[in-house]
Amino acid sequence: MDIDFFVRGLIVGFSIALPVGPIGVLCIRRTLTEGQLSGLVSGLGAATADAIYGAVAGFGLTFISGILIGQTFWLRLIGGAFLCYLGLKTILTKTADRAASEQKYGLLGAYTSTVFLTLTNPATVLSFVAVFAGVGLANADGNYLTAGILVLGVFTGSAIWWLLLSSSVSLLRAKFNPRGLQWLNRISGSILLVFGIIALSVGR
Repeated sequence: MDIDFFVRGLIVGFSIALPVGPIGVLCIRRTLTEGQLSGLVSGLGAATADAIYGAVAGFGLTFISGILIGQTFWLRLIGGAFLCYLGLKTILTKTADRAASEQKYGLLGAYTSTVFLTLTNPATVLSFVAVFAGVGLANADGNYLTAGILVLGVFTGSAIWWLLLSSSVSLLRAKFNPRGLQWLNRISGSILLVFGIIALSVGR
């Protein structure tokens, strides 16, 4: 029974991580410019945030989800502003500055930035609640062991997706010369900027 909940949680975590949004763009860009480990660690930051929101849904912490949903405006504002900052910073970053930037922020910065960005979307809690109910996971409510196994499955499923994405993208890294990386910065930065503007517009 517990294995069944783990597998279901794994499927849910993988499915929710699958759509390519701003975190996916960030992971792809970091994989191509800084290496697979940086892209993977960025993805694991998102997986951690998914697990946190999965725990809120799985453990039935409705008071926490209520607070988060009530602060949607401010969270979207903060997240949108941060995306705009990342987008502009990425557009303006020269390939020659890449090594210095990587050394300055490192893997911890890559991890924490994606945890923060993912947590600024509290609607993810509602996604988990809806999906959990839809696939018959509501029975985990009140059983902390089962809910814990469920959350572990969510993290594992999300992490598997980010591992697959960073591994696949890293195969293309050798094909990018400095000029190509510069264009990658401009394109990915523009996409992040658009996501940030949309987040700010929706949050108004």
